[in-house]
Amino acid sequence: MNLKKMAAAEAVKMVERGMVLGLGTGSTSRYAIEMIAKRLRGGGLCDIVCVPTSSGSEKLARDLSIPLTTLREHPMLDLTIDGADEVDSDLNLIKGGGGALLHERIVAQASQKEVIIVDESKLVSELGTLFPLPVEVVPFGRGTYAKALEHHGCEPVLRMRGEHPYLTDEGNHILDCRFPGIPDPAELLCKLRAIPGVVDVGIFVGLASSVIVASESGVRQLRPLR
Repeated sequence: MNLKKMAAAEAVKMVERGMVLGLGTGSTSRYAIEMIAKRLRGGGLCDIVCVPTSSGSEKLARDLSIPLTTLREHPMLDLTIDGADEVDSDLNLIKGGGGALLHERIVAQASQKEVIIVDESKLVSELGTLFPLPVEVVPFGRGTYAKALEHHGCEPVLRMRGEHPYLTDEGNHILDCRFPGIPDPAELLCKLRAIPGVVDVGIFVGLASSVIVASESGVRQLRPLR
């Protein structure tokens, strides 16, 4: 049973004719993109345009003949379907495992609905307990940022691609920061974003409209208590 595929299928049911849609990044989002393309080919969906959150998602969508647009042409989106690396009980998220955290945040904030699709292994009682926190930084002064991040209780590790530092679509580096746990995600987000040279942090607070969770027993939808 492919749980990621189950979660993606449930989210794609929300896509309607005429929508401006955000396309997430990562393995679970890939299933959603493929399912959207299948609906388009089958005639069950039409008149949509999509904003991808990464060059990888853009290439996949183009290869599948999904109509694309930009935030310049469509600054407001109806719905974005994206994945997450961790989800806590308040629907706070850690994102950025696929390296697109900055673009994912921009698209999420431009969306009327941000639907997150995960399997049950991504649910945690506290963020930071399973997955390192991605922090996107400009390449200049990387050692300085690493020291500043260490002062907040983490072990930052430069993400690599082969022998070279991983580069985001904006040409930045990512430091994957291992915390023992993040009891106050909003507070840590503010502190880390205040460090000069930090572009963005993979903590997403208050952006998920709902989280679709797939497990062996089926699919359920979680909504924020507000």
